[in-house]
Amino acid sequence: MKSSKFLIVLLGALVAVGPFSIDMYLPGLPSIAKDFAAPISSVQLTLTSFFFGIGFGQLLYGPIIDRFGRKTPLIVGLTIYILSTIGCALSYSVGALVVFRLLQSLGACAGMVISRAIVRDVFSPHEAAKVFSQIMLVMGIAPIVAPTVGGFLLTFTHWRVIFVVLGLIAVATLAAAWFFLEETRAPDPGISLRLKPVMEEYLEVLRTPRFYIYTLTAGFAAAVMFSYIAGSPFVFMEIYGFSKAQYGVLFGFNAAGLILASQVNNLLLNRFESVAITKFVAFLYLPFGLLLLAAIELDLGPYPVMFLLFLLVGGFGFIIPNSSALSMAPFKQNAGSASALMGALQMGFGGVASAIVSLLHDGTAMPMGIVMAVCGFMAFVVPVFFRKHEHAAATTT
Repeated sequence: MKSSKFLIVLLGALVAVGPFSIDMYLPGLPSIAKDFAAPISSVQLTLTSFFFGIGFGQLLYGPIIDRFGRKTPLIVGLTIYILSTIGCALSYSVGALVVFRLLQSLGACAGMVISRAIVRDVFSPHEAAKVFSQIMLVMGIAPIVAPTVGGFLLTFTHWRVIFVVLGLIAVATLAAAWFFLEETRAPDPGISLRLKPVMEEYLEVLRTPRFYIYTLTAGFAAAVMFSYIAGSPFVFMEIYGFSKAQYGVLFGFNAAGLILASQVNNLLLNRFESVAITKFVAFLYLPFGLLLLAAIELDLGPYPVMFLLFLLVGGFGFIIPNSSALSMAPFKQNAGSASALMGALQMGFGGVASAIVSLLHDGTAMPMGIVMAVCGFMAFVVPVFFRKHEHAAATTT
């Protein structure tokens, strides 16, 4: 790789394939529901299937990228993504779209798993927290640009065109990875792909205190984020009457807050350890979640809700870079498995949270608010509950 900055930009672009796949089509959810004559709760399952696919798919990639290296599995994953995106564009039922979105997620998660593993290959643990913050700067462009582009496309054309654009983005990303990404880990024939050794490897990773403390904290933070992603289209476009374009601007504004948080985190790392930053921000989820519930219950209108969502989404920009670096630091030989398990748990939590938002759908903003508040409370509880393991986690920082 020519430079670490170039590598960070490329890794950010690879990770951004997943967020683009979520955020660009969010403004189209009502249009998809209308086109298929289906309830919005059914169409939201296309989002849920994507989350679950990203979670399960990462578990598949973990041992594969430790066995075959980073680059070849990445190329295969992006190819799967491109083919399934074509299927999404050609879908003529909600069921078909749910299936193709699942397949699309299995391709998108390749960049997520492999990028984290490459960071662990190349950078020290403390440097990794800063690198993850910088990657979030690159990938943060996705939630700013994607909903706006999606809303713009819907103004002039059909929602299927969104998937055509996603396919073209993936082709460009595949080309960049093919020509410019160097292998950071040689294939290791000693890594077994049989079920029992793979499961034993994952169990070994899961039993590491620093891994489960900060992965669980990040998982609940991810659940807060994905509850917002799942519920906000209905809340703002149907309840508060935002247009598609207005919703796209709102979503991009919150994403800008996430980017700002990740860069403030980068500065804070010059003075504070990742452990301290993670615990402090996790604590703030508790009051912000309760205030969000109060704003919804008292029907204070969209602006207090928007402000609190901005704070909650911003918290994600602090927790994810630090927790990713902390969770990955103990692992070198099996960095792929650690990256996969961490990502799978985060996306699994996100998938469950978004599914609960859909199942609790009652025509109000309360399902989104309740799930966000409960998950924020759990992000606060985890470091407290595992306090006795904190020393074991901190001594390896």
